[in-house]
Amino acid sequence: MDRKKKLLLHCCCAPCSSAVLERLDGYEPTLCFVNPNIDTKEEYYKRAAELERLNALTLKAPIIIPDYKPETFTAVCKGLEREPEGGLRCRECIKLRLKATAELAGDYDAVTTTLTVSPHKNAAMINSIGAVLTDKWLYSDFKKKDGFKRSVELSRVYGLYRQNYCGCVFSKRDE
Repeated sequence: MDRKKKLLLHCCCAPCSSAVLERLDGYEPTLCFVNPNIDTKEEYYKRAAELERLNALTLKAPIIIPDYKPETFTAVCKGLEREPEGGLRCRECIKLRLKATAELAGDYDAVTTTLTVSPHKNAAMINSIGAVLTDKWLYSDFKKKDGFKRSVELSRVYGLYRQNYCGCVFSKRDE
């Protein structure tokens, strides 16, 4: 019997994670909610709790939810506050989140993120960052084969809280 590969999966939120979790054949995931970009402590823990609820309804995988540390996001965004959505600020934010995830990847065979399911995120950019941060990076573009559409469907099925901004104060401003 083949052993499933241990995957550390950076999860941005429950809705995006829902469709990704269906696509992980051959992997035994641990969910990792590293998202210091989220604008308030209440929103951070609301999204974390929703990921825990989805996990309890589906995989029941191990889950890592670090303490909320928005100062790390504030530090990487200093001077980039006026950048447009999808610009350099977003790149630095994604790098921050993936770096923190990669630093936890000790015994895992692979690392990837649910961020690529979003039609608002550049999968090539995300994958290039991940590949620089760890040699365990698993290339993904989960929006392919209607991944985002599936995440919307599953959000309805599970009654998931589906936020309308990525989480940072800047994306809220630009909505």
